[in-house]
Amino acid sequence: MAYRSIDMDKYPRRAHFDYFRTLAYPYVGVTANVDVTELVGFCKEKEASFYLTFMHAAALAADGIPAFRQRIRDGGIVQYDQCPTSHTEPLPDGTYCYCTLHHHLPFDEYIARAEVARRLCRERASIKEDEDVERMYFISSLPWLHYTSLTQPVAGGDESNPRITWGKYEADARGRLMLPVTVLLHHALADGLHLGLFYQGLEREMQTLLTT
Repeated sequence: MAYRSIDMDKYPRRAHFDYFRTLAYPYVGVTANVDVTELVGFCKEKEASFYLTFMHAAALAADGIPAFRQRIRDGGIVQYDQCPTSHTEPLPDGTYCYCTLHHHLPFDEYIARAEVARRLCRERASIKEDEDVERMYFISSLPWLHYTSLTQPVAGGDESNPRITWGKYEADARGRLMLPVTVLLHHALADGLHLGLFYQGLEREMQTLLTT
């Protein structure tokens, strides 16, 4: 996938970039509840996996924000045109494998390809990535828990792949199905503004899916 190098002399967050790269834990994240009531109904009607459907919306929302497509490389920044997802697929022995998906496809085609890809990755049963790791979004899920916070593992330093995780949806007092969604970003590349933009974009992408 194509990328370009950011001109650091013109980069408006240069001071922030330099500062946060000095920290022992240079990451910023948040967990927020997302209303997925209509999306759950959509998946049941379509007989489509909620996991894959939500991943499609989340990846498109992330791609809509340049900071999510940026990675730290050699003391500078590269920005990809788009980024695939690497998500966890459960295995019968209680472990998991990694599966790569590309989301810039019509929804029905995406789901069909994703189902084939997840079957093949389960057969391979490996945590070795099959594409360039740098450009990926790291996706995982805790479908057993409706959690309120989550600590995600990171390599530290300049490792700057965004991490998007969600848990189990549950009905709130109004009967709305709420899903805890966690996002973690490298603070040298992104701030709270970008986290907010992601959740706004996620809402738009889910609404767009409902009209397909």
